[in-house]
Amino acid sequence: MRTLYLARHGQSLSNAVRRFQGAQDVPLSDLGRRQAHALSAGLRRRRVTHVYASPLVRARHTAEVVAAEQRVPLTLVDDLRELCLGDWEGRTVEEIRAQPGDPYAGWIRDPVRACPPGGEPLATVQERVVRAMADIARAHPDDEDVLAVCHGGVISAYLAHCLGLPLSAIWRLSVANCSLSAVAPPRVLSVNDTGHLAGVEPPPAPSP
Repeated sequence: MRTLYLARHGQSLSNAVRRFQGAQDVPLSDLGRRQAHALSAGLRRRRVTHVYASPLVRARHTAEVVAAEQRVPLTLVDDLRELCLGDWEGRTVEEIRAQPGDPYAGWIRDPVRACPPGGEPLATVQERVVRAMADIARAHPDDEDVLAVCHGGVISAYLAHCLGLPLSAIWRLSVANCSLSAVAPPRVLSVNDTGHLAGVEPPPAPSP
């Protein structure tokens, strides 16, 4: 494999209202669908030969747009699913911030120590994502470019692994809806490229 492109899914209905979704299956918004088409257009010159995706509908539908327009195979990979956010799923950022001590702020500062109640530990997330990316690389021993469409938390955990960043620092990485990051494992080539989204209405600040 030459280059592994990492794309976050298009804006979901929950992203649009800053609602935590995690492992919940939430569809794309209208804007998210437009972003998916813009992502596909931005990939035309990159000659992607295969698309991999999280099975969660927001990532799967984004990947389906790209795979159909690029006429390449699509494979769903369960280990690319978003991290589970436990008791926070289905609640808005404002609702969590209103709780005693503002647990959201603590989670942004250090998501390892301030994991949401019932949430998936970030070390577990990183382990499964690194495993999935290694499996994808082994499936493409030739000089190919492939795309993985997944989630902000998943991409951040993988980039932290490649960059040697502690998991407590992953929210310092910005991963916008339908942004592209590029890795030639283990080298990180680019992070959060959104140039292909020019002209598409920007989403509000996304929730993880």
